[in-house]
Amino acid sequence: MKVLAKKLKKANKIEKFFYFFSIILYLLTFIYFIYGILQLKGIENLIRGIAIAFFTIWFLIYILSGLLTILAKKTKTFIFLTIITLLFCPVFGVSSYYINKVIGSISKINSEKLTYTTNLIVLNETEFNDDLTIGMIESEEDIEGNILAKKLIEKENLSNKIETYEDYHSMISDLYKGNIGGCFVTSNYAITFGNEEFETVSEGETATPISKRVKVVYEYSEEMENQDNVTLNTSPEKKITEPFTMLVMGVDSTIDGLKANQAFNGDTLIMVTFNPNTLSATMFSIPRDLYVPIACNHNRYAKINSSAAYGSSCVISTVQQLTGIDIDYYIKINFTGVVELVDALGGVTVDVEEPDFQFNGRRDCGVNRICEQNSLRQFGQEMIYIDTGIQTLNGEQALAYARNRHQYALSDIARNQHQQQIIEAMAQKLKTINTINEFEKILDTVSNNIETNMLPEQILSFYNVGKDMLVNSKSNNLSIKKTYLSYYSLPVYLPRSGMYTSALGYYPESLEAIIDLMEVNLELKSEKPIKTFSISYNEEYTTPLVGKGLTGGTKLERVKSFIGDNQYNANTWCQNNGINCVFETTTGLEPAGVIINQSAHEGELVKSLNSITFYISDGLGKTEVTTPEEPEIEEPTIDDNPEDPNEDDETTDDGNSEGEGNDNENNENESTNPTPPPDETIPGGPTNNETTT
Repeated sequence: MKVLAKKLKKANKIEKFFYFFSIILYLLTFIYFIYGILQLKGIENLIRGIAIAFFTIWFLIYILSGLLTILAKKTKTFIFLTIITLLFCPVFGVSSYYINKVIGSISKINSEKLTYTTNLIVLNETEFNDDLTIGMIESEEDIEGNILAKKLIEKENLSNKIETYEDYHSMISDLYKGNIGGCFVTSNYAITFGNEEFETVSEGETATPISKRVKVVYEYSEEMENQDNVTLNTSPEKKITEPFTMLVMGVDSTIDGLKANQAFNGDTLIMVTFNPNTLSATMFSIPRDLYVPIACNHNRYAKINSSAAYGSSCVISTVQQLTGIDIDYYIKINFTGVVELVDALGGVTVDVEEPDFQFNGRRDCGVNRICEQNSLRQFGQEMIYIDTGIQTLNGEQALAYARNRHQYALSDIARNQHQQQIIEAMAQKLKTINTINEFEKILDTVSNNIETNMLPEQILSFYNVGKDMLVNSKSNNLSIKKTYLSYYSLPVYLPRSGMYTSALGYYPESLEAIIDLMEVNLELKSEKPIKTFSISYNEEYTTPLVGKGLTGGTKLERVKSFIGDNQYNANTWCQNNGINCVFETTTGLEPAGVIINQSAHEGELVKSLNSITFYISDGLGKTEVTTPEEPEIEEPTIDDNPEDPNEDDETTDDGNSEGEGNDNENNENESTNPTPPPDETIPGGPTNNETTT
């Protein structure tokens, strides 16, 4: 070693400087490279192992050969080895930079802890004081409506009386009516309840948005474990290379970026299944007004979009309960992010459906054109106009098309189909990415506007799926099967708010067909072979929508009005619907045995009731009927102003004696309640043959 040290001391100083400099620089960048490449779990394990081994061997070779060439004074050979070694350093640095950037962006869209916030709101004209009654959601599982509300009360030392509610709609309706002075809601209340109506308005008028009716008195926030991850509890070992389910939730936000803790309006809910083995996917768009049991609210029936007010964990549980299929992953995407993502992809090609109506609200869009507000919900000069037919849409146009429903007869159902079109177009466009710049734009957009429970290694598993699509020429096309849930109009009376809600019911046969399709794609069951089919050469072939046109199964029943009917018919109806009937006799003007009132209002959902009380007339309140004496007929006389011969007749116009059949007093409760809206036959959808009595 002493001899080697003496020779090295006599060697060229410049060569010795570059020798040690190259070793240190190579070692530092190589360690950075190893750290990055080891994070790519599940991606090309063999190639990663070979790369690490190759560069490790080269490092050892350079240390030995570089030293020998310096001692042997082989300058040209030393320079050649050093240049190659130094060239590897920027490769390590650049590749490590992009690897760590990808991992960082992926990690950003998965949050283990979130900040939840509750607001105490009152009407603008209300001066908050201790005498006001405050509304609170009764469910102790509701973080922002109950858990944090109690902590806010304790922090601010509030002594107000608390009134608990089953749901937000009834609570806010009571706030508007003045029955309570304030209530606790999510901090995102302006968007969550922006499209809800909490008071009856005159025909042709529009209800004032909640954001302009209320003000925030107190606010309380707390960082907590992400409840969405708790609800799903998907195994970290699950890979995207296995069939999986995903719930896509559109978050309506007018700002860039996504606050994953906030409740949202739930207008866009799409359940997706994907089988990486067959490269096939199914999409089930769930109508926002679908009337289903809400899992986090004691399974009380409500529109499915109302579950979003309790957070995405409630939406996930409700959809799982509806379909009976476990959801592995969720994705919450900000609508503003859709604009950026489509633009980053260079636009998407979509066949824009021709609208049924020319007007969007009061705005004339023109013939065969779609017009919609922009991503910031602005009209006027910011209105987005789209022609119909096949074309490439930019981000704003794609979002406008996905949002528009007022120009289509199928309304929200048409909007669901358009959203499926946009998603399918985006999935196909993703396959065309081939530059680093395009990849960076998409990565930045995703990290800012998407939140998911997928772990980084699970997201990285998509690499293998994409690789299969490129390598295997037989399966390079992604097959997406769309669905259509057959539905019917279901106006339901809400006793607490005293209003009707225009909900939708679904046909069980249609839902079962959709569930069966998803389970086959998930390899939970085998596909049933199709033995017969028919085709007409006179009609253009279109891909069938699974579930469309299937109207079998039991529909949701609503309470009928039995006022004026008899006990037998009411009792038969109760038995058929599994409801306990209670009959009470009361004094009434109607004939004995006639039902004169009932405890449940016409239009209430039967499944929300355990029993109904019917009040039967005993007939004792009926006044005695007397026949008036016949007036004496006199000879007619000629008079310029003849009197009415029936002027003194006590009989009413309909032939009944005065007071007979006058049941206004007994039916006061019925007459003062709002008249139920008739069942609507939704254009393009199944006909609802129910008649509201």
